[in-house]
Amino acid sequence: MKMANFLMREGTPDSHVNDEAHVDPNVTAVGTVAIRRGPIGDIAAGAAVVVTNYGDDSVSFLNPETLVVEDTIGVPGEPFAVVISDDRAYVSTSSASSDAVSVIDTNTKTVIATYPLAFGVTALAVSPDGKRVYAGRNGHDHVDVAVIDTTAERVGTIDIATGAGIGVDAIAVDPTGKRLYVATTDARGSQLVVVDAETARVNRKVWVGSPIRDLVFADDTAYVLTSDRDRGSVVNVIDMSTNRITDTIELGIGAPTQMTLSPDKTRAYVVDYDRVAVLCTLSLEVVGTVAVDARPSCTAVNFDGDRLYVADYAGDVSAFSIASTLPLLYPQFVATDPIVVPELRELEPATA
Repeated sequence: MKMANFLMREGTPDSHVNDEAHVDPNVTAVGTVAIRRGPIGDIAAGAAVVVTNYGDDSVSFLNPETLVVEDTIGVPGEPFAVVISDDRAYVSTSSASSDAVSVIDTNTKTVIATYPLAFGVTALAVSPDGKRVYAGRNGHDHVDVAVIDTTAERVGTIDIATGAGIGVDAIAVDPTGKRLYVATTDARGSQLVVVDAETARVNRKVWVGSPIRDLVFADDTAYVLTSDRDRGSVVNVIDMSTNRITDTIELGIGAPTQMTLSPDKTRAYVVDYDRVAVLCTLSLEVVGTVAVDARPSCTAVNFDGDRLYVADYAGDVSAFSIASTLPLLYPQFVATDPIVVPELRELEPATA
């Protein structure tokens, strides 16, 4: 891996900026495999690593340990986004007739169902229990979310917002599965729309401002990735209990497209043009970079949190071993005063 530096702008009092990013010592290169199916649009990691080859109308399956390409199958349309739940992969596809979500059995490597959807699908998310798949869709000055009930095999719709040139940038489900978050941007700016997943009603909206590129969640905190010409790449930290932006982390001038959170919630990996920035969510600082030979397109972290996968526009997938930083960082965020333990006396036997 080669050293990479960020070009930073002068920070503001409530922002966190690092002057020089370095290779994260907790990330070790394992290997790279060439898929040879053109640029990779998205990647997801579970029992298998699944990548979408949008120029080839195909989906490839990699062994998560050896990176061996186990199979490549065709899908009905140009695939882009992919999410995984247990042994199912859900892939959004686009064709001349309509957009759709294809359901793939990751054990048999076959398409077992397809849900045609009107409008253009721009983002996918799956509930923690795998019972619902959410597809953000763009219509004419209108956006909504198609809800696929994977148990009943039916599709519903949640109206989100209207506006000139409005679009859905990203969607996510909170860890409880009770709330759905939809990032939208229109001519006025961007906002985070909070939806009650049970009632399918819009609960509230949080104004962000700059165009949103992606978002991830840790407990009741949202990390929203934005970018514009004035500030470049920025991660906004939003306390969802108060609906307020509490911090911002400026990544510098770049073109961010995606953000992935580690299972232990201590690291966020941001695809930012020609590098992957590593953000510490505890210190709110960029602590390093991950570099690959070609321009990265997307990242994924396995369920155990010990392997990072980076796909690129050359059609390669690189694997990195990542160490959990929680044991190392935890002492920095707890009280250092000694704890006084009262002396214990030996109990005397009870007398009758």
